[in-house]
Amino acid sequence: MRNNFLFTSESVTEGHPDKICDNISDAFLDEFLRQDPDSRVAVETMVTTDFVAVSGEVTSKANFDKKAQEELVRKIIRDIGYNNKDLMFDTESCKVTLHLHAQSPDISQGVTATEEKEQGAGDQGSMFGYASNETEELMPMPILLAQKLAQKLSEVRKKKVLPWARPDGKTQVSVRYEDDKPTKIETIVIATQHAPEISQEEISREIINKVIKPVLGNLWNDKIRIHINPTGKFVIGGPHGDAGLTGRKIIVDTYGGFGRHGGGAFSGKDPSKVDRSASYMCRYIAKNLVAAGLADRCEVQLAYAIGIAEPVSLYVNTFGTNKIPENQIEDLVRKNFNLKPLGIISQLDLKRPIYKKTASYGHFGRNEPEFTWEKTDKAEILKQSAGL
Repeated sequence: MRNNFLFTSESVTEGHPDKICDNISDAFLDEFLRQDPDSRVAVETMVTTDFVAVSGEVTSKANFDKKAQEELVRKIIRDIGYNNKDLMFDTESCKVTLHLHAQSPDISQGVTATEEKEQGAGDQGSMFGYASNETEELMPMPILLAQKLAQKLSEVRKKKVLPWARPDGKTQVSVRYEDDKPTKIETIVIATQHAPEISQEEISREIINKVIKPVLGNLWNDKIRIHINPTGKFVIGGPHGDAGLTGRKIIVDTYGGFGRHGGGAFSGKDPSKVDRSASYMCRYIAKNLVAAGLADRCEVQLAYAIGIAEPVSLYVNTFGTNKIPENQIEDLVRKNFNLKPLGIISQLDLKRPIYKKTASYGHFGRNEPEFTWEKTDKAEILKQSAGL
């Protein structure tokens, strides 16, 4: 196993076409959950030039008709910043089509709890969670910095600190590791959509001073290689530059490639879908194990069969950094975490309209009240149980 290496992760802004879709899908989910916490939702969105399509399966008691749905789509687009016809995609003129129908009864019968049967998983599949003590947030440094840069890029645009900036954008961070620890930032790449009249020189200067340096703080040094709009121009962007789809940024959403990801995306899915809820639980477990000092790095995998409550497998990998045997760590996980779908939903309080906030800038590593899977409230009991 290599101990010295260079690792790169990327992020995108909320104005990126795929993230517009994630935001719309999660906004739909939030509205259904706000009115009916037991809603079953799987919503997908697609955007392209002047066009939005929302489709999927919903079973809910919510009063959320097509008129309200279209209004919500346009609100999300407006809030992101697509309110200018020059962008070839804007909240007033884009066409919106809606195609929602009820969840398949074949799936529903496996997920719905009865007096005789526990709530089962909404699908088969494997889910991963990861944590590392290399940052305060217990996240890999490359993705953490890429997310913060993307968030700052949107912030300076919305606050008109950089009035020439437009909604679409990407960030990328390369970090040098020695003995598995981050030692320096080698390269930062930022691509930001912009008004046509601004010069490349001004874009570079302003991005360095108003975005990169404030985010990096004392990590900044003049030896970091910086590439800003490497092609020299990024006027055409957003859905006019590239079609977008829900769930196409799963590595951006998770660990930037440092930790593995299962087969499923998150946005638009209610917590009965273990693609989402079990991934949150895996992060919760991994983060608490690292916070407890049981390992410096930790990856947790859970796997499920559709309609079955108990996971078919649990796997903990500490990459040789464990302080007690990994089989003992797995035993501690089983004793201290409820791994059934209903237990995950209850423990993390997931039947709430909290998901729109997760759609941009990562589902993990954020210290905000909605992100219950980021708590380390199990760390002390794990530490005591392990005898550390």
